[in-house]
Amino acid sequence: MSRVLISDAMDDIAQKILLSNNIEVDVITNFTPDELNKNIKNYDGLIVRSATKVTKEVIENAKNLKVIGRAGAGVDNIDINAAKEKNIIVMNTPGGNTNATAEHTLALLLSLSRKISKADLTTHNGEWAKKSLKGNEIKGKTIGIIGFGNVGKRFAQMCNALGLKILIFSKTFDKIKNEFPDYISCDLNKILKDADIISFHCKPNLDGSPIVSAKEIAIMKNNVLIINTARGNLVSEIDLNDAIKNNTIGGVALDVFEEEPAKNNILFGLENVLLTPHIAASTAEAQIIVAEMIANQFVDFFLKNKVNNSVI
Repeated sequence: MSRVLISDAMDDIAQKILLSNNIEVDVITNFTPDELNKNIKNYDGLIVRSATKVTKEVIENAKNLKVIGRAGAGVDNIDINAAKEKNIIVMNTPGGNTNATAEHTLALLLSLSRKISKADLTTHNGEWAKKSLKGNEIKGKTIGIIGFGNVGKRFAQMCNALGLKILIFSKTFDKIKNEFPDYISCDLNKILKDADIISFHCKPNLDGSPIVSAKEIAIMKNNVLIINTARGNLVSEIDLNDAIKNNTIGGVALDVFEEEPAKNNILFGLENVLLTPHIAASTAEAQIIVAEMIANQFVDFFLKNKVNNSVI
């Protein structure tokens, strides 16, 4: 009988599906890195979300591991190269949290535009700061969307419905742009120069370096809003800090960070900076979907020798 470890909190439908298909399951979400290194040898499969770091050391200790599953899209917390060297399959669940992430991106945009966070805090404090809380409407503004995968596509659809002009920068968009006549395909430089709002929905550079740093920020409008719900460090946090302090951009909203969990960050406490703790995909609906998806993919793998949504 195959044995699977679920090492991050997720909907219990994953455990139920595996057990109903005679796959042994342990749900242990409080392993320290050392404990994971010590115990991973006992498992044929590992299911994670974003908290567990599947390092090279973990993989080297995984004597029986055949498959790693990410209940979500991003696999930044898994050492893909180390897994590939040991012929371990890595699979994810693309599309499972698309709508949740797109909705969170929209929520950040609206909150940043209308100063919702500050309005909430000052009202709770009894300040009634009405005169200092004039916001901006997003209708008619130009938004640059960097990346056009599942989330970028869904977010663009929402923005289009709300009356924004949409610029898309994506290596894959030109192949399908005829399907989206309302969107404009362009290069990164045009987005940097023309966009009132820039939202990131792309993968990081291969070397982990930021896509946008001080040089790119200098090209942007001085009231631009920057939103990132994709991957940490797509925009240099140091350069964002400088831009906010120098009033050379209008605001920043981040759900992802260069170092997570973000217990200490250069952007903490700054005006016009809205931060959330990597929760874009954390809706009840999305978590059920991705847990169900990854469990069924594991069933197909162990019972039918079928691989779905492999990233390597």
